[in-house]
Amino acid sequence: MKLFKNLFSKPLSTQLKVTSSNGFHLRPVARFTTLAKSFGCDMTATFKGKTVDAKKVNTLLSLSLEKNDTFTLTTQGKEAQKALIALQTLFETLMQDDVEVNTIEKETANYEGETLEGDIIAKGVAIAPASVYKTETLQHENTLTFQDAVDKTTKALEEMYDAQKKSNNADIYLAQKELLSALGEKCDTIEELESLIEKESHKLQGTKLSAKISDYQDILQQVKIALGLEVKVMFPQDDFILLADDLLPSEIALLSTTQVQGVVLKETSINSHTAILLRASGIPSLIADTSQIPLSLDIILDSIAGVVVIHPSSKDMQKAKTLQEQNKKEKAHSASKRFKSAQTTQGKTIKVYANVGDALSAKVAKEEGAEGIGLLRSEFLFKSNKPSLETQTKAYAEIFNTFKDVTVRTLDVGGDKALPYINIPLEDNPFLGVRGVRLFRTHPEILAEQLHAIFLASQGKKVKIMFPMVSTVEEFSKAKTFAKEVAQKHCININHIDFGIMVEVPSTLFLIPAFNEVVDFYSIGTNDLTQYLFAVERTHPLLKVDALSPVVFSALESVVKQATKPVSICGELAANTDAIEKLVNLGLTTLSVNPKSIAHTKETIRHV
Repeated sequence: MKLFKNLFSKPLSTQLKVTSSNGFHLRPVARFTTLAKSFGCDMTATFKGKTVDAKKVNTLLSLSLEKNDTFTLTTQGKEAQKALIALQTLFETLMQDDVEVNTIEKETANYEGETLEGDIIAKGVAIAPASVYKTETLQHENTLTFQDAVDKTTKALEEMYDAQKKSNNADIYLAQKELLSALGEKCDTIEELESLIEKESHKLQGTKLSAKISDYQDILQQVKIALGLEVKVMFPQDDFILLADDLLPSEIALLSTTQVQGVVLKETSINSHTAILLRASGIPSLIADTSQIPLSLDIILDSIAGVVVIHPSSKDMQKAKTLQEQNKKEKAHSASKRFKSAQTTQGKTIKVYANVGDALSAKVAKEEGAEGIGLLRSEFLFKSNKPSLETQTKAYAEIFNTFKDVTVRTLDVGGDKALPYINIPLEDNPFLGVRGVRLFRTHPEILAEQLHAIFLASQGKKVKIMFPMVSTVEEFSKAKTFAKEVAQKHCININHIDFGIMVEVPSTLFLIPAFNEVVDFYSIGTNDLTQYLFAVERTHPLLKVDALSPVVFSALESVVKQATKPVSICGELAANTDAIEKLVNLGLTTLSVNPKSIAHTKETIRHV
């Protein structure tokens, strides 16, 4: 026994070299520490004589590891060897996947007025008065303790991560969550957190990771807001080009709702989280010395040429307006094409629907050319507080009024998605436990209210309801009977509503002939179906599955060939350029994708 104890206590080490041009920055560090914390052993990272806890985001960041730096990862304890192998594998993957954001090439432009050069964040042309934003601090009544506020903020970041999981921005919220977790456990008061953040930010100043200081400030502000200290940001009411030293990542969403035409920042980088979110929002943006730009006067922000034109001449203004018109025409052409149906070269029409998560994304989908909603993720209503019947009904009605063809997935929580008011006992394998349609057994009252709201909101409109995680015909039949009983209880006619299933549990592949007798439609959820086919959790940081595996297409072909009811696909595979031709050739005629993928998916179909 003593021999085994000595073996477990022997430290193991490996050398890890940073190969990403971005360095070992916040997002990959967050994924690294998330995995590290899952192992029951001590773990340290050593660089230039400094040793830190490798399970904490802030301590790893304090090493300021840049490209070509090599650090020592040491593990000690029962799972030391297992942890070392897993983390080394993950680290290598992170370095390979962490693509550098290259400096955007500037186009030549000749202006008569004085120009100020900068680095391009997001391309575009803006003409408007230069302005700064104002802030007002308001102290609201607070009933939360400091720890409650940290927990509330952490939960909010988790929800943001879940909501953005399929976008390139999701890791920003995971990184901030892990950063807050590491800092929060060291503090007992907001003053201590503020002092610690100031100290940690100081360590990053002057390094390539200095742009991450805004993330520290962002989580501090969010905790303060949870404690009732609101920092109200006020932007101009009319068109403006914003000048600022930097912006917090959380302020970009607010900025996107204003009349902002462009942004010039002084103290950020093209790799910062603020820059990433600005690019995602499509706001023309530049990094330049804002102190040289006069306020309240019309300026030209040409982030195609990478310049700000100060005191532009009338000729400069005309040039900029011409550029704007050209951009508008190009966008208008693309937009008009989005609304055209997608036909293959053989004349076969394929419907392209949208996967949406709320009313706003439904409106975006409409603008992007979606022909309907193939997957409405109803989880958007079920946040930290349980929504009322009225809240649900109003939200569903708004979406049903946007499209004539909407498919609603009933609440799908469990697995990687949890809610505080739905008490599901801790499970060893949550992806194989109580989730999806299985909630009818454990929380029927929540599903009953949701179905009631959907029925009220539909008001005679053609709506489809699909149950997730169905594994047997009996399971579907019970859920449908439950829905009919809800309708009868409230005297609602639901003859206009179709009921179907998500095909995502492998057992359904063998039961399609039986399902044909009871369902109105099928929707294949390739994300979960692939997860269960290969027994690899889709959120696993190390194990990945080939989404284009012949096994996946064989499963899809089996469904399409056996089904006598309409079949659509709503997983990520539907928007995969390398998969679309195969999906069409299998006989699928409806693909449901993320709103921003609609135009590209349609264009790909036109070349099949």
